[in-house]
This record gives sequence, C-alpha cells and structure tokens, in this order.
Amino acid sequence: MAGHQSYEDQKKLVIYGLKLLGAITIVEVFFALFAKGHIIPSVTFGKDGGFGQYIYMLAMVGASLYKAYFIVFFFMHMAHEVRGLVLSVLLPTTLLIWAIIAFFQEGSRWGASREHIKQKNEEVVQPAPAGQPQGYILPVINKG
Repeated sequence: MAGHQSYEDQKKLVIYGLKLLGAITIVEVFFALFAKGHIIPSVTFGKDGGFGQYIYMLAMVGASLYKAYFIVFFFMHMAHEVRGLVLSVLLPTTLLIWAIIAFFQEGSRWGASREHIKQKNEEVVQPAPAGQPQGYILPVINKG
C-alpha cells in the first residue's frame, strides 16, 4: 500500500471528485435531454434507432463507466491497493455484468413469450360444423 495522504490532500481529492462527477452528470443529463428532443424538438437522435441511437448509448455507457471507475479507484481507495486485491474485487464484477446482460436477455424473451400468449388468447376459434364428430376419433383395430 502506498503512503497515506494527508487530510488536506484527501480533502482536495474529494472536492475534485465531487466537481468532476457533478460535471459529468450534468453533461449526461443535458446530452440525454438533447438526444430525446426536449431541448431542440426537431433533434431526436436518441429515439430513431439508427446510428444516432448507438452514439447516444455509447456516450451514456462510457460516462457511467468512467464515473464508476473514478468512484472505485479514488473514493474507495483501490488505486493504492496491491494488484491482487484490486483483481479480486474487479474480476467478479465481470460476472455481475454478465448477469445483467443475461437478465435483460431473459426478460426480453419472457416479454416476447407473454405477447405470444396474449395473441393466442385473443384468437377466435371457429366451432366445428354441426354434422361432424368432435374430438379425436381412435382408429378401429381389427383383432381378427
């Protein structure tokens, strides 16, 4: 572990961190409002599903990952720890990311199945004509 910081150094780091995280959050909110057309109604590259949507999502994910990195490494003091401890914390995080992706996939599949069930429930089934037998007719087996 590296040398300890003085109270004043820690205080400067906290103030710097709060300013940085606040500025990034303000930029994220402004970018989200701009992308969804709340600032300039004619500009909506966050809704169209095209290339603008990917830029919007990439910018949001990138800013969120940077904020998470800054919090973990400086506020949680992981920047000053030995490599083994850092890896023992960060590597299981990849399993958390995998779990989030798996839950989203499972949720979208469940939603699609739910829509399929709703469509099947709304189907109108035509009754069989009056002269025909109903149900399954077993074949006649001659034991002759």
